[in-house]
Amino acid sequence: MARSRPAILLALAVAATALLALAPAPAAASKYNITKILAPYKEFSKFNAMLSETRLANDINRRQTITVLAVDNAGMAALDHYSKQTRRHILSLHVLVDYYGEKKLKKGGNTASSTLFMATGVASETAGYVNITRKGSKISFKTEDADDTAKPAQLVKSIKEYPYDISVLQVSSIISSAEAEAPVPPPAPVDLVELLSKKYCKSFADLLSANTEAFHAVNETKDNALTLFCPIDAAVAAFAPKYKNLTAKAKTAILLYHAIPDYYSLQLLQSNNGVTTTLATTSENKKDYSYDVENKGKTVTLQTKVITSSITNTVADSEPLGVYAVSKFLQPKELFKVVEAPAPAPEPSKKKAKAADGGEDDSSDDSGAGDETADKGDAAPAVIAQWVTAAATLLAAAFALMG
Repeated sequence: MARSRPAILLALAVAATALLALAPAPAAASKYNITKILAPYKEFSKFNAMLSETRLANDINRRQTITVLAVDNAGMAALDHYSKQTRRHILSLHVLVDYYGEKKLKKGGNTASSTLFMATGVASETAGYVNITRKGSKISFKTEDADDTAKPAQLVKSIKEYPYDISVLQVSSIISSAEAEAPVPPPAPVDLVELLSKKYCKSFADLLSANTEAFHAVNETKDNALTLFCPIDAAVAAFAPKYKNLTAKAKTAILLYHAIPDYYSLQLLQSNNGVTTTLATTSENKKDYSYDVENKGKTVTLQTKVITSSITNTVADSEPLGVYAVSKFLQPKELFKVVEAPAPAPEPSKKKAKAADGGEDDSSDDSGAGDETADKGDAAPAVIAQWVTAAATLLAAAFALMG
């Protein structure tokens, strides 16, 4: 007896769902540059300039899923009397670490979103959250710690949206927060060589202080924004023979390669992946001198394509300076041979597995013939087989139910 049409459609939907579940995940979306997105909109030129001035633009561009609440030039006048660091804290409240498009906001209910102010580690408890409230057709934004008399910022319009990656929305005014607006004292003077010498990195401090050009560049950057990865003494000792053979120019470049002209807190490093440029990037024309910062749990690694080094200890972490001891001397691909990642080992053949279990041993197994396939990635045939099986299931279900 033939099944009803709804039953057929339901069965096909179930089979199709199984097929889609096996499909490879889509490639990660390309990153977007917030300053370029806002550049055509002259009414937000002050907001855009201040994102760059406070280095928030870099933090935004490193994020994969984010919402920026932009304020027009007239509204930005409210920040004129604040210091640069306080402006950074206030503007970081305008960066929500989740995607909120205009349609999502108008269809959704009331919610609260974490912000980059929370990610700085400065905000206490819920001070880094923004409440999003929908009342009729109006959407408002207000911080958890805002004064009762504070007027919420209202959604004006969508400026640009790349669904589920970045949404840039205009709000009517600066979002108020007592904690973010609190004065930020200037950073205390730091003797970089003394700091490194006392904690894990005396040998690296000696190399840095001996190189006038590199030391000047790093020392001049630290009061504005600097993240420095200093190899521990054992790592410097292991790298010493290679370092001695470098030219004077290369020695300067490799020391600057350990410095990033931006402040990364340990919390930020543990929650973000991506490519970062260095002081060597800006000092060497037409040279990249970058590396990948990756994290797994609380472990942060720096991958240069020559070596992989990991953060072992925190030397200092107080904005605008972050200094972290690392397990290996960072070696850039511009100076050293790139180490290719090893191909995954092929799975043992059934015959070998049987022999390992006490069955027949066939030493003539042509494992060499499978090496080329393994180098190309043995996952592809398995995925194809899964797709074929799922497709067959889908077709069989369709014919059976339509018969």
